[in-house]
Amino acid sequence: MELAAACSFTALRTCFPILTWLPRYNLTWLRMDVLAGLTVGLTAVPQGLAYAEVAGLPVQYGLYSAFMGGFVYCVFGTSKDVTLGPTAIMSLLCSYYIERDPVYAVLLTLLCGIIQTAMAFLRLGFLLDFISYPVIKGFTCAAAVTIGFGQVKNILGLKGVPRQFVLQVYYTFHRIPEARVGDVILGVSCLFFLMMVTMMKSTLRSLEDSPSSLVQAARGIVWNFATIRNALVVIAATCVAYSTEVIDYHIFTLTGKTAKGLPPFSPPSFSETTANGTHVSFNEILLDLGGGLAVIPLMGVLESIAIAKAFGSQNNYRINANQEFFAIGLTNILGSFVSAYPVTGSFGRTAVNSQTGVCTPAGGIFTDNVKILHVVIVIEVVRQIWRVRKLDVLPFLVTFLVSFWEVQYGIVAGVAVSGLMLLYVVSRPKLKMSDHGVAVVELASGLHFPAIEHLSGVLRSHALHVSPPRSAVLDCHHVSSIDYTVVNELKDLLKQFKLHDVSLVFTGLKPSVLEVLLAAELPGFIHKDSMEADFPLLSHHQHSI
Repeated sequence: MELAAACSFTALRTCFPILTWLPRYNLTWLRMDVLAGLTVGLTAVPQGLAYAEVAGLPVQYGLYSAFMGGFVYCVFGTSKDVTLGPTAIMSLLCSYYIERDPVYAVLLTLLCGIIQTAMAFLRLGFLLDFISYPVIKGFTCAAAVTIGFGQVKNILGLKGVPRQFVLQVYYTFHRIPEARVGDVILGVSCLFFLMMVTMMKSTLRSLEDSPSSLVQAARGIVWNFATIRNALVVIAATCVAYSTEVIDYHIFTLTGKTAKGLPPFSPPSFSETTANGTHVSFNEILLDLGGGLAVIPLMGVLESIAIAKAFGSQNNYRINANQEFFAIGLTNILGSFVSAYPVTGSFGRTAVNSQTGVCTPAGGIFTDNVKILHVVIVIEVVRQIWRVRKLDVLPFLVTFLVSFWEVQYGIVAGVAVSGLMLLYVVSRPKLKMSDHGVAVVELASGLHFPAIEHLSGVLRSHALHVSPPRSAVLDCHHVSSIDYTVVNELKDLLKQFKLHDVSLVFTGLKPSVLEVLLAAELPGFIHKDSMEADFPLLSHHQHSI
C-alpha cells in the first residue's frame, strides 16, 4: 500500500512539477523570486509593445500575451529559469501567417496550444532531433538581421514599407529623403543610450572580484540601472512625446490609441466578418494559416526546450521535455482566451531571470514576461561551426540566406539540406579496410538498407573482382540491427562468394542480429565470435574508405 502511494505521488509530481519545490518553499526563495520577477518585469511593457509591432498586431496584444505564461509555467514547468511570453522570433514567424489580423493570431494561439499539448501526450519530442544546430543558428541569425533592419523604417518614421526583406531594404533606403526628423532624432538618441548602458554593464564583469564594498555597491546600482534600461527609455521617450503633443507640436509618429484594461476572458472566434462584410469561415482561416500550423508549434517548443536545457545544464538540474511541451501548449490554449498570440521561452529574459538569482518557477508570477532581443553575431557563429565540422556551414548558410526570402522557407530548406546530409552519412558509412590474404572490412557504424548497396560494392571490388578472388571478413561489432533489405542483399552477396569458391565470414555479430541472419537461412553463412582469435595473422594496418 505504501509503495502504491509513493508511486502515485511520484506520478503526480511528474504531472505537476510544482509539487517538487512548493513543500520546501521559504521566505528566502520568495525574496529572490520577487526580485528576479520584478527585475525582468520592468522591461515587459516596452518589449511587449515592440514584439506586437513585429508580429503586425496592435501593440496591446504584446501585453495580452505576456502574463498567462508565468502562472501556467509555475505549476507545470520543469525549469526554474525559463519564463514564457512573446519573443522576437515567434513574433516574426506569426507575422507571415496572421496577415495583421488579431482574429487569426488568437485562433492560431489556440491551435498551436492544442498541437503542442497533443505532441506532449504522444511523446513526439523526437521530431525536434531532426532540426540540427546549424539550422537553428542560421534561422536565429537571419531572424535577428530581419527584425533589426525592420526597425530602421520605424526609426525613420516611414510608413507603407513592404514586409519582404529584399523589398524592405530597397524601399527603406529609397525613401530616406521622406524620413521624419523628429522620429530620427528620438530613435537615434534612444538607441545611443541603450548601447552606452549595455557597454557599461559589460564592463562591470571586470569588477566582480573587487574587495571594495563601495565598488560593489556602485556596481550593483549600475547593474540594476542597466537591467531596466528598456523601461527607462520608454518612460523618457513617452514623456518627450507627450510634452510635444501637449503644446500641439506634432513631430513624432505615435502608436495611437490602445484598448484599456485587461482583455475579456472568452474563447477565440472561429470565424470573422471583415470590414467590407465578407464572412471568413473557420476552414478558410485554416487554409490561410497553412504551414504556420506546423512551423509555429514546432519552433515554439524548439526554442523553449533549447533554452531550458541550456540553463538546466548551467544550473545543474534536468528538465522533462514532454512536460515542457505540455506547459507551453497549455499556456497557448489558455492564452487564446485572453487574446494572446503564440508564446514560447525567451532566451534574454531567462538569462536575466537566472542571473538575478531566481529560485523557483514562481519567479514567473512576478514577471510580466518580456523578451530581451538576443542578437547573434553571424561571423562568430560561422567560425564556431567551421571549427567543429566544416560541412555544417552548408545548412547554416542555406537557412540564413533563404530566410531573407521567407523565414519559414529558410527553416524548411535548412532541415532539407541537413536531412540530405544525414541520409548521405547513413548511406555511405565509413569502412575500415585491411588487406592481407583476405579482405577485412570493419563497419564503423550501423548497417541499414541505404548503406547495403555501398557495402556490397566495396566487398565485390576488394574480394570478388580481383584475380584471384579471395575470401572476406565482415566485422559487424558496431551493427545493432538489420532490416529485410540488408538480409536480402547479403543473401545475394553470399551466393556470389560461393560461385567464386571463396567465403564471406561474419564476425562480432550481436545475438539479436545473429538470430535474424540464422532465421533467414543464408546460403554459405559463416559466423566467428572473434576476429582476433580466428584470424591471428591479420595485420592491423588499415585504411578507411
